[in-house]
Amino acid sequence: MSSHQSRRRKAEQIRELIQREGDAVHENVSRLNQERYETTAQFDEYEALRTEARAIKEDAIENLPTLIETLRESVDANGGTLYVADDAADANEYITSVAGSTGAETVVKSKSMTTEELEVNEALEDTGIEVWETDLGEFVLQIADEAPSHLVGPSLHRSREDITELFEAEFDTDRPLDSAEALTAFARDFLGEKIEAADIGMTGANFVVADSGTITLVTNEGNARKSAVTPNVHVAVAGIEKVIPSVQDLEPFIELISKSATGQDISQYISLLTPPVESPTIDFECPDEPLGSGDDEREFHLVLVDNGRRAMREDAELRETLYCIRCGACANSCANFQHVGGHAFGGETYTGGIATGWEAGIRGEEAAAEFNDFCTGCSRCVNACPVKIDIPWINTVVRDRLNGEATPAEFDFLVEGLTPDAEGSVPLRSRFFGNFGTLAKLGSRCAPLSNWMTDSGIVRSLMDRYLGVAPERDLPEFQRETLVDWFESHRPHTPNASPTRKVVLYPDSYTNHVLVDRGKAAIRTLEALGVHVELSTPIESGRAPLSQGMIRTATKHAEKVTDDLAPYLDADFDVVVVEPSDLAMLRREYETLLDDDVDPRIAENSYEVMEYVYGLLANGANTDSLADPDGPIAFHSHCQQRTLGVAAYTEAVLGDLGFDVITSDVECCGMAGSFGYKSEYYGLSMDVGDDLRQEFASEDDRRLVASGTSCTEQMHDLFARDVTHPVELVAPTPRSG
Repeated sequence: MSSHQSRRRKAEQIRELIQREGDAVHENVSRLNQERYETTAQFDEYEALRTEARAIKEDAIENLPTLIETLRESVDANGGTLYVADDAADANEYITSVAGSTGAETVVKSKSMTTEELEVNEALEDTGIEVWETDLGEFVLQIADEAPSHLVGPSLHRSREDITELFEAEFDTDRPLDSAEALTAFARDFLGEKIEAADIGMTGANFVVADSGTITLVTNEGNARKSAVTPNVHVAVAGIEKVIPSVQDLEPFIELISKSATGQDISQYISLLTPPVESPTIDFECPDEPLGSGDDEREFHLVLVDNGRRAMREDAELRETLYCIRCGACANSCANFQHVGGHAFGGETYTGGIATGWEAGIRGEEAAAEFNDFCTGCSRCVNACPVKIDIPWINTVVRDRLNGEATPAEFDFLVEGLTPDAEGSVPLRSRFFGNFGTLAKLGSRCAPLSNWMTDSGIVRSLMDRYLGVAPERDLPEFQRETLVDWFESHRPHTPNASPTRKVVLYPDSYTNHVLVDRGKAAIRTLEALGVHVELSTPIESGRAPLSQGMIRTATKHAEKVTDDLAPYLDADFDVVVVEPSDLAMLRREYETLLDDDVDPRIAENSYEVMEYVYGLLANGANTDSLADPDGPIAFHSHCQQRTLGVAAYTEAVLGDLGFDVITSDVECCGMAGSFGYKSEYYGLSMDVGDDLRQEFASEDDRRLVASGTSCTEQMHDLFARDVTHPVELVAPTPRSG
């Protein structure tokens, strides 16, 4: 199958999932995300506990071999057995041997994503053992014969009506199953009988405490406790990463996991089990006999699973994945996941942003290839993650490794030497999207001819076939006169003889070659507020190649930018950027790319333009020369503005200057850089954008305003109207010439 055909097939699959599951996923995940916002906003210790939880996990993974040996001693002392399985086959062999040695015929399970990873159910059923999932969501999936679509809500892609139809088709019952309460009651009664009759109860574990052998289960259903203590044999299955040193270390996780997962202050049930407990065994066949009157004894097996985790621990880039506490907040916070769900954005077991790390670690990088591109690097999940995992970086690393394994394309020779790739063999499309700066230079140099060519049907058809550029998407219109060109002619007119501040404006590729007016407006605004402005060299920040997993190319760009900015920083200039995604590079990604070589002054002295304007106004800058409000506006902020916490500055400036502003509550417009240009993702991009379209649908009288390039392009396509950058609203009227 050609890459063109593969992209068309994927677009069709995504479209089908959106139609079949999108509404239920969007409703459920958006609700979880909003409830997380509300709960964490009221919890003063949230950030401090995130830092503490991160430190505990870092220490636990670092000392994992020692902790496992401590745990072994604890479990042995409690009368249980600890088995550390190398892989899925090893774990399943041990579990089925336990079932065989106890003569088990039935197993009930609860709270175990790890057993899904290992395919324990299939292994047990192959030996003739009946297995029942007792978590309501997993029970629904078992009946439907489906894979989970979410780490916490495995069946949230199904509506209540879907489940009613499923149960009525599967079970012979006279009960009406036309409400959530009726469905829950039916499942509770049905599974309660299965738990009573079960020979083995199997659970997972949210955390395993080394110094006491305690299994911690955090749930909203009572079935986990029942499954663990009702049968006489309890088998707990967990990844080795779940081990933490002591019960005292549980506190931050107990506080964080429910808030991050479902937006609850605390979960319904928090069970600390240190089996085998001294509690009496239960004989349901003798209800009149006192508890423990039988001769049965309890048996406990803890199966810790490696299955690639030790290798992940030794992998500097994937190691952070092991800090994951499986809360699903990364999925809930992700706009793409909110619309398409885990059956697209996920692998065989794990879903959402963190799925790339898990699937790559336990099955190999290729296992993440199908869904890795759904991560757009917006970084909202980093703020959502209770243990501060840099999930976008993990996705980028895996993308980089997949690039390195790619077979050179047929037409690679056409771009060799044209694009400054440092990676070697990179897929043609990644090379194309990852080198926008080079394309922009050529586009401006050849404008308007370049714009005419890229607007022609035959060129768009070729771009679709060989580069996967969506033919429906409008392409950037390159300007013949770049911002740098304009600045050189504008510079003698700079009015500030005695500026109060000095700024070097970073001209990103879009501002320099496409959206030049916003760059001009930024310069005029800063100068009007008493700032002396210089332009740095127009070097790509590295955002474009980083989005394609081209880490070495991005690093080279970062090195060049930092070298170019160093003399300005030495001369006490501040750095101002127009594009929020480039601010994120300077403040956050450069630290990762450049490691110990990063100049801390870049992050400390870099500002988004409206953030900088806010600072000038707060420090007494005269606003008389700025433009007066000209009609009401509808403003949408960029994802990176939100994750960096700088979106509020734009709103504050516009409000202080008297603008009539309504601000979008929609977190993502759906464009996400090059993501919305890609043919297989265009439909999803527009589906995400539809939230924004609906929000502003009745605001025809308002001028559309957006801070980011991606948002500008998406809103232009969504509304078929011009979109303005905030700095263009406040900039003084340009002088003639």
